[in-house]
Amino acid sequence: MVTEVFAYLGVCAVVICTPGPDTALTIRNSIIGGRRGGVRTAAGIASGQLVWTIAASIGIAGLIQASQAAFTALKIVGAAYLVFLGVQSIVAAVRGHPGHEHRKPQQPELGAWQAVRQGFLSNLANPKMAVFFLSLLPQFASPTSAGFAAFAPLGLVFCLMTFGWLSIYALVLHRVGSFIQRSRVRRSLEAVTGTVLVGLGIRLAAETRG
Repeated sequence: MVTEVFAYLGVCAVVICTPGPDTALTIRNSIIGGRRGGVRTAAGIASGQLVWTIAASIGIAGLIQASQAAFTALKIVGAAYLVFLGVQSIVAAVRGHPGHEHRKPQQPELGAWQAVRQGFLSNLANPKMAVFFLSLLPQFASPTSAGFAAFAPLGLVFCLMTFGWLSIYALVLHRVGSFIQRSRVRRSLEAVTGTVLVGLGIRLAAETRG
């Protein structure tokens, strides 16, 4: 039992720490909205994963994976959303921003619910999450439990680990906030993260269904 727990935590850690759309979006929103923007984005992403956990436990995720049309539609929506967010960052980088010393603190560029919503939708529109939860959770689920009772604890652990890891990005970027909020540095970072999001969206759309 202990061995299985550590094995599950190890697999989760590898998956979570591997950079992907969630990481890129958290970094982007930490640059735009500061520490709170990054943490709220992480909370939205974890919430999306929780929905996928529930979907896997009651069979919805399996239906999506089994349906070519549903899987493709979700993939297109997810890819389009990543490209949309990436283009927003690139446009912002091209237009430029005033330096942090000229910005009014009472006018945040990323609203609280906007950050949560972006993280939630980005994760929820990723069809890979359906495949991931359906392939990972059953391997570690208790044989004496079924459905939600079997998947919920495992999924919750994964969500909490994701939130913790992505929040670290927000905290680290907050520590160097005065540097990254310089106009030239910020524009460069926004251009990079925007390009990464666009690239990830294009790759998601181009991938064949696994």
